[in-house]
Amino acid sequence: MGGVTSSVAAKLAFFPPTPPSYEVVTELETGVVRLSGFPHRENVEVLRLPTRRGTEIVAMYVRNPVAASTLLYSHGNAADLGQMYELFVELSIHLRVNLLGYDYSGYGQSTGKPSEQNTYADIEAAYKCLVDNYGAKEEEVILYGQSVGSGPTVDLAARLPNLRAVVLHSPILSGLRVMYSVKRTYWFDIYKNIDKISLVNCPVLVIHGTSDEVVDFSHGLKLWEMCKEKYEPLWLKGGNHCDLELFPEYIKHLKKFITTVEKSPSQRSSWRKSSDQFEPSRKSTDFFEPSRKSIDRREKPRPSTDKSRSKDQKSHNADKLDKFKVSFDQMEKSRRSLDCFGKSGKHIDQIDRGRRSVDRLDRIWAG
Repeated sequence: MGGVTSSVAAKLAFFPPTPPSYEVVTELETGVVRLSGFPHRENVEVLRLPTRRGTEIVAMYVRNPVAASTLLYSHGNAADLGQMYELFVELSIHLRVNLLGYDYSGYGQSTGKPSEQNTYADIEAAYKCLVDNYGAKEEEVILYGQSVGSGPTVDLAARLPNLRAVVLHSPILSGLRVMYSVKRTYWFDIYKNIDKISLVNCPVLVIHGTSDEVVDFSHGLKLWEMCKEKYEPLWLKGGNHCDLELFPEYIKHLKKFITTVEKSPSQRSSWRKSSDQFEPSRKSTDFFEPSRKSIDRREKPRPSTDKSRSKDQKSHNADKLDKFKVSFDQMEKSRRSLDCFGKSGKHIDQIDRGRRSVDRLDRIWAG
C-alpha cells in the first residue's frame, strides 16, 4: 500500500519537462561535454553524478575566478537544466560565486524517477561533487532552494552545521500545507521544512512574493520566523511564484546577503543581534544519515488564500485529512505545477524569455 501511495504521490508532485529541454552532447574532436542548444563555455562543466539510490543525475558547474562562495542550486519541480542554464550563468557572474545546478532523478537527462527520497540523495551527490571534485569547504557553501527545491535544501542544511548560508526562494512549509491549512504534520506529508528549519544553524535569507498564487506568502513568512539566524527577508510586493528574478531588488538583495555572510562572524554581529534568539550550534552529524521517510504527496496550490483560512474550510479539511480519502481522479484534473511552467504557452514563453535573455537580465540587474 505504501509503495502504491508513494508512486501516485510522485506523479502528482513532480512535473519534469516532457520532453526534456536538452540533451547531453559529447563533442567528438575535443571530448567536451555540453548541453545541446548551448555553445561550450570554458567556465561551464557538464557532469554525470551517481547517487546512493542508484540513479545518475546531470549537473552543471559554473566557475567564477573571483568567487569566495559556491552556490548549490535546487530548482523548482517543473524545470530542468536547459531552462535554468542562462540564469545559472548570470547568477554566477552577478553574485561572483561558483554555482552548481543539477537535475533531480527523472528530470532532464537524469536517470530514475522523481521522488522525495531521491531528491535527498540527489542533493547529497551534488554536494559530494563540490567537496570531492572542486575542493569546496562546507563553510564556503551556500544552499539555494527554489519552491519544491526548498525541500532537499532544508533537509541537507539541517545536517550540515557549518554551512555559510541558505537561501529559500518561494519555499514551502511542507507539501501538504500547500494544499491545506493544517495545524500539525501528518506521516504522509512530504518536504516537512516546518519541522526541520529550526535545525539549520547558518544565516537564512527568505525570498517570497506577496502575491504568490501557488505557494502562499505565509509559507515564506512562517519559515523566516522559525529560523535560528534570520537575515533581513525579501518580500517582493506584487511578486508571484515565477517572476521574482525579474525584480531589481532580487539581485541587489542577494548580492548584499552574500557579501554579508562572506564576512567574518565578528563583522556579521550587527545583524545577528537583531534576530530573536540564537541557540548554540548542534553537534555535527553525518550528512549522509538517512532522511526521515515520508510518503510523497502532490503539492497542489490552494484555490484561495481566504477560503483556506476560513474556519469552515479548516474544519472541513481536518475531517478530510483524518479520513485520508482523496480521489486520484479529482486531483489529476486539478494538477498544476508549483513553478508555473505548465500554464499557457504564452506564459511559458514569457518566463523562458526572462530567464534566457542575458541582455534583459543585465539591464534589470544593473538598474
